[in-house]
Amino acid sequence: MKPSIDQRLETVYHASSRESLAQAYDQWADHYDADMQGIGYVHPAIMSGLVSRFVSSLNAAILDAGVGTGTIGQLLSILGYSNLLGVDMSEGMLAKARTRNIYADLRKAILGEVLDIETASIDCVVSSGTFTLGHAPASAFDELTRITKPGGVLIFTVGTIVWEEAGFKAKLDALVAAGQLQKTTATPIYHPMPLSKTESGFQAQAHVYRRT
Repeated sequence: MKPSIDQRLETVYHASSRESLAQAYDQWADHYDADMQGIGYVHPAIMSGLVSRFVSSLNAAILDAGVGTGTIGQLLSILGYSNLLGVDMSEGMLAKARTRNIYADLRKAILGEVLDIETASIDCVVSSGTFTLGHAPASAFDELTRITKPGGVLIFTVGTIVWEEAGFKAKLDALVAAGQLQKTTATPIYHPMPLSKTESGFQAQAHVYRRT
């Protein structure tokens, strides 16, 4: 019997290790898009809107960090962005993203570890649903900042429940204080999964920082 979307969400939010988290996403990959559409998932629309607002060049190198099945890339491709890259810890999710045929490069990588990406080579990092319960750590922003070009942007969501408790605010404040990032804007707090029976109360916020 196929697990419900709420069971899937509980599994990924409470994974005991990176390996079990990757395995959970591998097993979910074939049903992920339909499941998330069914609960009104709004992160991809918000991310693509912010990219179109802050990234003017359609040839900009855009890294989807935590690419999943490539939903954001699909939206960005429709908007005309043509230089899309992606990383994810789940081979199953990467396999689904590859079927879209819109990414110049897709590779397995773990946010929070060193990325095999050249320093100052990315115009925009976009990441949705990755900085949340049991997922990528605040330390991932060191590498994401390193690979972003001066003047480039980092556009990402963070669950409000982990914003301070998991050190995201402190990490980003430290990068701002060190002169590496400049805070540009943040959306109002919103519900990214409004139709989920168990997660409709979960809240997040989208942030935009510029590389200095």
